[in-house]
Amino acid sequence: MSIFTAVRNQKQTAGALHGAMQYVMDPRKTVDGERNLVTGINCTAYTAFVEMMTTKRQFKKTDGRQFYQFVQSFPADAKITPAEVHEIGLEFAKRQFPEYEVLVATHCNTEHLHNHFIVNAVSFQTGKKLHQNHGDLEQHRKVNDEICTAHGQEILEHYVRQPNQKYMKTKEYQAAIRQQSWKFQLIKAIEEALAYSTSKETFIQNMNYEGYAVAWSDSRKYITYTCPNGRKCRDNKLHDDTYLKENMEKIFAYRQAVGFVPLTPEPKEGWLTQAETFFSEMVRLGYHVEQSFLPPENGRTIARNDRKLKQREALKKLAHGHKLSSEEENQKEDLRW
Repeated sequence: MSIFTAVRNQKQTAGALHGAMQYVMDPRKTVDGERNLVTGINCTAYTAFVEMMTTKRQFKKTDGRQFYQFVQSFPADAKITPAEVHEIGLEFAKRQFPEYEVLVATHCNTEHLHNHFIVNAVSFQTGKKLHQNHGDLEQHRKVNDEICTAHGQEILEHYVRQPNQKYMKTKEYQAAIRQQSWKFQLIKAIEEALAYSTSKETFIQNMNYEGYAVAWSDSRKYITYTCPNGRKCRDNKLHDDTYLKENMEKIFAYRQAVGFVPLTPEPKEGWLTQAETFFSEMVRLGYHVEQSFLPPENGRTIARNDRKLKQREALKKLAHGHKLSSEEENQKEDLRW
């Protein structure tokens, strides 16, 4: 079965379009063997950004909605190859967006193969703006089911929302072993997004690229994720304290402090432990730095500094022709030596 969902890209700028393309075209995600599974429909894949922007300028529609993004994902146990997933994606794009430039990229770096579609919001033929609503999404899902059925793939049954459960049930655990639990898919998506993210903002953006909405607010205690299948999950229901809001903030603060490079291998002790160790060292270092500015317990340093000050004052008086007292004469003699 495959799940088809729309990605909510809140930023609609040329920069956001370029960023989305760079993300979905990452060869570390799209290369299968000797083939790079990236194709342009009505455009060339590696000049797609320029072509889409040219279309917008040609029809003087460079403002407003810039693009639409969709994700078509398959379960880990689906009997399908990355090349077949890519072919299904191409067939879908040609059928649903015949007058628009579309970039199709298949990600095969995870057990859940999936296609990314980036669709220009302006038709290269007529200049007509593309508008999408819930009805259009349902139509896309219907066509998705038809294409998948034709390729021998099962289709997704209608989802019935269940009440949230706090603890991992036996069935959920068994499904997780088979890599079919939606919650474990969410955890995998979080782990992958973390590998590419240097900050909270880039993490949310990378989750959006994978079809997950992220509600992360300073005024709320929890991070809430909305999955492609419509289910919602708070960070405290993910069975791993690493993903709690306060701990994620520690991780990103650490990465900002040390200049984290995306795709750096996770340390054996985990990102959270490393971040906590780092900040503990910072607190310890800060204490020692603070202590270094405190006055010494004995007066030797102060006395020495005071003696040097008197010596300098004696030299000044002598330079101006003033007579020195016996004590100041001694200071002058000390300076000579």
